[in-house]
Amino acid sequence: MVATKIVLIMEYDGTHYHGFQLQVNLPTIQGETEKALRKLTGERSRVITASRTDAGVHAKGQVVSFRTKSSLPLETFINGLNYYLPRDIAVKAAHRVSDSFNVRRSALSREYNYYILNSRIRSPFREVFFYLVGGHLDIEAMNQACQALIGEHDFASFASAIGVGIKNTIRRLYRAEMEKDGELVVFNMVANSFLPHQVRNTVGALIRVGLGKMTVDEFHRIIEAKKPGLAGPTAPACGLCLMRINYPHSFEGYNENL
Repeated sequence: MVATKIVLIMEYDGTHYHGFQLQVNLPTIQGETEKALRKLTGERSRVITASRTDAGVHAKGQVVSFRTKSSLPLETFINGLNYYLPRDIAVKAAHRVSDSFNVRRSALSREYNYYILNSRIRSPFREVFFYLVGGHLDIEAMNQACQALIGEHDFASFASAIGVGIKNTIRRLYRAEMEKDGELVVFNMVANSFLPHQVRNTVGALIRVGLGKMTVDEFHRIIEAKKPGLAGPTAPACGLCLMRINYPHSFEGYNENL
């Protein structure tokens, strides 16, 4: 039987995992997904992801793909994988797509939210998914700083490190916005792709602006400096969540050749 490509939409609590990507002797989202696939299909399938989330980072709309010779219905893939996966990882949807579709290269943009609890009192119910910031945050000043991020820029200052696999540090940012509802602050960021720790370093710098420890002009100068590691401090992973991966078409539009 000819192998086909299946795309999964996944949700997970990344608290107890060392990121998405496989690591030797450490729990990862990819590792758990591949183990579940092996139990369900009997095959050793390699899972490809649209966005490699770091240790402790969550996802509501991660997109992954794998190839399989299994003829199981898509509903069986959803139910079967959810049976074998740990309780903090779930498959929300499955689609068969043509082999030409690539979850990473076909993506137009990635969208992340960062959640802040702006309160002097910690919340046991929210500490897994929110970063507690006790001081008053000036949301207007933070959004003024955000405006400088929009468009195509060299975001080297917002990367913790520039590895050998990163050819350039230019990214296109489509949205960067802070919204506050009572004690809850949500930072939404959409870009074609992100540098290592870019969102969390951006949040760290914006929090400094919000607390009055950095001016908006100083934030602008960080962008202009293009010096790796200059922005920050890196906000904790617990507040970061991958919301969705955006593509030119619905997944049904990528199965023409099946």
